[in-house]
Amino acid sequence: MPTLAAEPRVRLTVVGDLMLTRGVPDAAAALAPMQARLAGADITVGNLESTLSKAGSPTQGGDSFGAGPELLRPLREAGFDAISLANNHTGDFGDRALTETVEALSGAGIVPFGAGRDLDAAARPAVVERAGITFAFLGFNAIGETPRATRSDPGAFSVRMPPRTGPLVDADLRRVEREVRAAEKVADVVVVLPHWGTQYTHRPEAIQRHVARRLVVAGADLVAGGHPHWVQPLERVGGVPVIHSLGNFVFDMDFMSQTMEGVVLEATFRGATLEDLNLVPYRMDPETFAPRVVGGREAARILGQARP
Repeated sequence: MPTLAAEPRVRLTVVGDLMLTRGVPDAAAALAPMQARLAGADITVGNLESTLSKAGSPTQGGDSFGAGPELLRPLREAGFDAISLANNHTGDFGDRALTETVEALSGAGIVPFGAGRDLDAAARPAVVERAGITFAFLGFNAIGETPRATRSDPGAFSVRMPPRTGPLVDADLRRVEREVRAAEKVADVVVVLPHWGTQYTHRPEAIQRHVARRLVVAGADLVAGGHPHWVQPLERVGGVPVIHSLGNFVFDMDFMSQTMEGVVLEATFRGATLEDLNLVPYRMDPETFAPRVVGGREAARILGQARP
């Protein structure tokens, strides 16, 4: 039997919330400073907070984030292998735009997950294999606004839970747990990207910790959250890393200092074993919204937000 040192090594990169339209003047320019880092990983994953189609009417007024397939090339060239659509903006232009967004990503060779034409499609993990190691990525939306996928209707894989979508609906979470357990049977590593929590705070809600524990018990090997737009703590749950929010990666939210910064999660797996995990701090440029790695006191300050 091979020793751990003989197992293949795979480098996984996960970034926070991506919104490459509205006030972002050039998506390719926004991603360019990080392109070598993202493309240099074996697998790169993020959460896209917009549609890639505007085949419908905006559902959130001026906060409806829609673009077209022109974003596919910068995403692909930046190195994204899988994209979560489990968030509160995937439904911003209705059902047709949502399904066209899923199809556009798939057609470009970027595996979408977390939303789809029905519940089974939305719950289906993105499965990516590198060096003989199989990774499964699942996402769920706890914020609302994007419709919940049902057996017959498009939407996001969703969990109703505080603070935005009412008390925890245990049936929703049990469905996620079933999908995590099923993914564990076919993948060496299971990664969950929840869209949850309260905006503009470094403090996770207690319910996030409760849900994270259940995800880990079900078989998650890494949990990386989004939606708060600020960095939230990295904790260990039964030895499994849970970062409650990575912060914004590219987003035109220049009205607060905290919404212009975040961390890139870089994890190295030796076989199915997590060998190393690193958080890389950055700030966005105020004109292009391009994230750039920072060091010194600025890095220490941002990383301090990730401490429990």
